[in-house]
Amino acid sequence: MRAIVMTSVGGPEVLVERDVPAPQPGVGEVVVRAEAIGVHFAETQLRSGIFPSPAVPPFVFGGEAAGTVVEVGGGVDRGMIGARVIATTDGTGAYAERVVAAAAATVRVPDGLSLTDAVAVSVPGAVALTLLRAADLRGGEVVLVEAAATGVGAYLTQLAGEFGAARVLATAGTADKRDRARAFGADDVIDHSDPDWPGRVREVLGDATIDVAFESIGGESAARLLDLMTPLEGRMLFYGLLSGRPAAIGSTDLMLRGLTLTGCGGPAWLGRVAATRAEILERAAAGTVTPVVDSILPLGDAALAHEKIEKRAATGKMILVPTASASASEFFSV
Repeated sequence: MRAIVMTSVGGPEVLVERDVPAPQPGVGEVVVRAEAIGVHFAETQLRSGIFPSPAVPPFVFGGEAAGTVVEVGGGVDRGMIGARVIATTDGTGAYAERVVAAAAATVRVPDGLSLTDAVAVSVPGAVALTLLRAADLRGGEVVLVEAAATGVGAYLTQLAGEFGAARVLATAGTADKRDRARAFGADDVIDHSDPDWPGRVREVLGDATIDVAFESIGGESAARLLDLMTPLEGRMLFYGLLSGRPAAIGSTDLMLRGLTLTGCGGPAWLGRVAATRAEILERAAAGTVTPVVDSILPLGDAALAHEKIEKRAATGKMILVPTASASASEFFSV
């Protein structure tokens, strides 16, 4: 079968399309014929060595694929064969025509929802739902969503009003992305490519303060937001590192302002996110949330997908499709 092999740690060029043996299911596992493969920002960090690699190269890369179950291993209900599912792995094996995964790490895709839309919404949408519930909105709050036009931010922006936000401030780095954030429901959008963007947030707020900040940029800008937050009630949920640096916030910074900072990561957090995937897929199937897709590319263009993500040029999910699963006419940008 054809697959994308990470040949070493490095730039996008280390992702190489090769022929590799098709995987066989073990006990508790299924094999999925991949029809849509999700490409994640975190995968670019694994490939480049910012995060530890899940295996020693060379290995088949990737952690998420949607398709049809074609084989099952011991202990798995054979009724799963033929089911449309999204499968997640430990970061290996998903950039391929056939993907093996634990049956417990799959979620069924509802009828009426395309596999590409399912991949687009599954992880970032589930993260957004989990963040909104952790934020404990009570109604009437002012919230700040960083990177609001793509990824998790796009779904936070779409859903914040439903969960009780009265005003959504958003950031985005290009004019097109700022327009998209407004279309998703943001009331005010700030250009976070401006080094002084927290100062612009202050201007936009007027006499108001931020009750909830969904922090995904990190670095020094996170600390500058603290004086814009509601004393004693303001809460910041830290879930991303788009700047490549953690939020520069210490415990004293929070104590002096009566604020809370919640770290949204680790195994228990990821377990909550996984438990929410079925719900976000149902919402997408019902049309109450809009999947955000940038491009659908042939499997062999994995390096191009990584390059586009790293350049911050993607305006939505980058999806790879094995050529055996789709005709050339299905490859497009939206």
